[in-house]
Amino acid sequence: MHNTQRRSLLKSAAALGLIGGLGASAPLFAAAKIKPGANAALIVVDVQNCFVDGGTLPVKGGAEVVPLINKLAGSFDNIVVTQDWHTQGHASFASAHDGKKPFESTKLSYGTQVLWPDHCVQGTDDAALHKDLKLPTAQLIIRKGFHKDMDSYSAFEEADHKTATGLAGYLKARGIKTVFVTGLATDFCVAWTAMDARKAGFNVYVIEDATRAIDLNGSLAAAWKQMSAKGVKRIQSSDIETV
Repeated sequence: MHNTQRRSLLKSAAALGLIGGLGASAPLFAAAKIKPGANAALIVVDVQNCFVDGGTLPVKGGAEVVPLINKLAGSFDNIVVTQDWHTQGHASFASAHDGKKPFESTKLSYGTQVLWPDHCVQGTDDAALHKDLKLPTAQLIIRKGFHKDMDSYSAFEEADHKTATGLAGYLKARGIKTVFVTGLATDFCVAWTAMDARKAGFNVYVIEDATRAIDLNGSLAAAWKQMSAKGVKRIQSSDIETV
């Protein structure tokens, strides 16, 4: 292309608002949006009363993901919801360990465990899914963390990295190849779910603005680094073609 032709093209593109002006390095055309097909599933992680304002373990801005997840849901034929579902006196509760306080850690049989305030206790309103969630094509609720002596951040495996929840088999039996993960919290249950989904052989996207993080001692940056290393893709809701 001659310089004169190039300058003419750049001027036309700038006039249309496609680029900022002469010499801009931005692409002329926006990237194509991702259109989830029949072989894709949306995973909505732990959008429960316990993790929003007024709950027992609130994640800052947790309720803000609800309308965005509801909007995304219209693009998916397959939706799975997870629900933290702890027993009284659960091993992940600081109250179950003498002298320990919330957000400290301890060693359990399966490794290091962050200790939390009592939260999401089975059958309580605190453990209920957020009342404003609207997921008409949701097909399955995976309850996790119900083994008293073992925590479970991931929708796919318990914290021992051995005990499967059955979700991988469920998805594969339905021909699901790609999962999109949303919910709470980015650096714990979302991250573990995403990484275990990769381990199980799925293509995995985390929709960042449809999650919120706890960010405990740098845990958010560490989680993104670990997810990236395992091939988890980080996108925004605007990258999804919504209906």
